[in-house]
Amino acid sequence: MNITCATFFRMLGAALLTAALGACAYAPGMRYDPERPIDPGNRASIPEVQQITPALVLEERREREAQTETATEALLGEGMPYQIGPGDILSIVVWDHPELVLPTQTYAIGSGATELTLGDTTSGIPGYPVSADGYIQFPYLGLLHVAGLTEGQVRDLIIANAGDYIKNPQITVRVLGYRSKRVYLEGELKTPGTVAINDLPMSLVEAINRAGGFLPTADRSRVFVVRGGMATRVNVPRLIERGLDLAKIMLKPGDIVRVSPREESKIFVMGEVNVPQALPLRDGRMSLSEALGTSGGPNQNTADPSNIFVVRTTDPAEPRIFHLDAKSVGAMAVAEQFELEPKDVVFVDAGNLVRWNRFISLLFPSTQTLQTASAVGR
Repeated sequence: MNITCATFFRMLGAALLTAALGACAYAPGMRYDPERPIDPGNRASIPEVQQITPALVLEERREREAQTETATEALLGEGMPYQIGPGDILSIVVWDHPELVLPTQTYAIGSGATELTLGDTTSGIPGYPVSADGYIQFPYLGLLHVAGLTEGQVRDLIIANAGDYIKNPQITVRVLGYRSKRVYLEGELKTPGTVAINDLPMSLVEAINRAGGFLPTADRSRVFVVRGGMATRVNVPRLIERGLDLAKIMLKPGDIVRVSPREESKIFVMGEVNVPQALPLRDGRMSLSEALGTSGGPNQNTADPSNIFVVRTTDPAEPRIFHLDAKSVGAMAVAEQFELEPKDVVFVDAGNLVRWNRFISLLFPSTQTLQTASAVGR
């Protein structure tokens, strides 16, 4: 009997020793395995781990600046005179010729220069609607094609054709109703909706101001201009930081401006931190050290500060993994300069001793559990 017990305890000791030697391999929890591919069916899909260093931080910053300039380059331009289009209402006054005022074609100006009511003769303002194919019908001259012309060009066109009927014509042309060109605003704005393009150049700033400005929930770093089915991201705070004149970002008729909510731009802090949580970026910016600090920092009892990872899945087929060894204070200074991006996952690994303790707790009941079971049995 004694020999059998001794043999059992030797075997038990050997099993514990084997488990101790392989604790890091068998202990529960996530860790980076350099030999484990992302896709089990593709052995070559092993992600590369990049060390977070001052050189990497500088490279990332240059890439962001280049992307910002490239994205907004197609939107830059200068304000152009308003070109008349179908649906617009024109006021054409020929001085000293009141007979050319047609009272049956008057329009009353409503709440703004873009809303006119057909058939209201109380205002006495003559108006000429531009037809769907771009024409107006003017007395004596018949049909005149005005679509695509400015106010001055329409005036010159009428003067050039009215010489046979009117001696030295003095003509004033202006747009009463701007109804042919619009941009559409949606998302985190105070009054999203349709904004008519008028004689003022329609820049991105002008459109946002007409919509009442950003809501507190808006992510100003993720303003998208959709044109021709292609969305261009405008990072407003970064452009201001770089000194770019936002008034030069011009909109075109039919553009859609969407302001994303902050809730769409979150990062996730997981692992051995005191408060694992999802954090919204502040206007698209948050450093690695700020994310760790907001989450209470690495747990002093369980975390391994030499193994802090950032997983970036901008391209799911080729995720990027960044590694920070935060044992030194200097490493946290680098972490302060490392900017996170939406959907980044910050993971703080556990120490080997913690892994071993968790491994043993799964294999064998704790003393407290045994005592509780014993008390219940009594």
